[in-house]
Amino acid sequence: MHKIKIGIICGGKSTEHEVSVISANSVIKNLNKDKYEIYNIFIDKGNDWYEKNNDEEKKIEDINNFLKNLDVVFPVLHGLYGEDGTIQGMLELLGIPYVGCKVLASSIAMDKVYTKIIFDRAGIKQAKYVYIKKEKNNYIYIDENFNEEKLELEEICKRVERKIKYPMFVKPSNSGSSVGINKSKNNEELKKHIEYAAQFDNKILIEENIIGREIECAIIGNEDVNASVLGEIKSAEEFYSFDAKYKNNESKTIIPATLSEDLTEKVRKLAVKAFKAIDGKGFSRVDFFVNGESNDIYINEINTIPGFTEISMYPKLWEASGLKYTELLDELINLAME
Repeated sequence: MHKIKIGIICGGKSTEHEVSVISANSVIKNLNKDKYEIYNIFIDKGNDWYEKNNDEEKKIEDINNFLKNLDVVFPVLHGLYGEDGTIQGMLELLGIPYVGCKVLASSIAMDKVYTKIIFDRAGIKQAKYVYIKKEKNNYIYIDENFNEEKLELEEICKRVERKIKYPMFVKPSNSGSSVGINKSKNNEELKKHIEYAAQFDNKILIEENIIGREIECAIIGNEDVNASVLGEIKSAEEFYSFDAKYKNNESKTIIPATLSEDLTEKVRKLAVKAFKAIDGKGFSRVDFFVNGESNDIYINEINTIPGFTEISMYPKLWEASGLKYTELLDELINLAME
């Protein structure tokens, strides 16, 4: 039987380098070895590419020709330079099928500000937000009509406080795995957290704090899109930070989430709508807050290359929906090769 040559790309320059490697190892472990000829491709933090074979690493000198030898690629790259449309654009130029969202959806979903703009247009309820930029030593306030105004940080904070009540979240617009995110409870913290977020991106998103249960839904499909059962995150910390996700064993996931049938269907339909609104293809995980009293549903974000470790929510949600990890990978690869 002819084996499909698949390249699993991991690592990269983003802050999620290590998580990407763990996800890729999990994918490789669960791929059907009778069906696929697997090429383990590692990008180091200096952007050099290597082929890994057991414990050996061989530098790939001609990346384009190496990739063109493959039938399909699965970029298991979280965050910048992997989930933001850059590697997708490279693979498009080379004419190589790849797993996951295309350039537009990847770039939109990676940029939290522009994701919010699309969700606004789609009429999907979300947290109130303010968008600011930092250029050199200047802060720029951007209003609802994209008018820009250079202001001192103190004045920026006053504008934010007029729109959003404390506590509020401060996030780099382009970052994943909750890197660079903080919860501000007063003016002093807000200033400090804006300065901190600016270390990760020049665009900064400030959001109101939504009180609600953290609910996640896995999506799969190109044109015919399906939603999984729902899962709930019980964070061991005040919010689901990087440490809470990957280092704190007290954080828990509940699958399926204990929501009413009606509410579950509403969340699943919204997840599909959000995925289609950004022109998603292949797969994504869509995250929501559900208010326990009003049952209002607020979209939080969409992840176009969610974690793929053994304990990650995306494969666990599909397993609970009747699709085992190995079968899930087969389905994602089939969708890529369509």
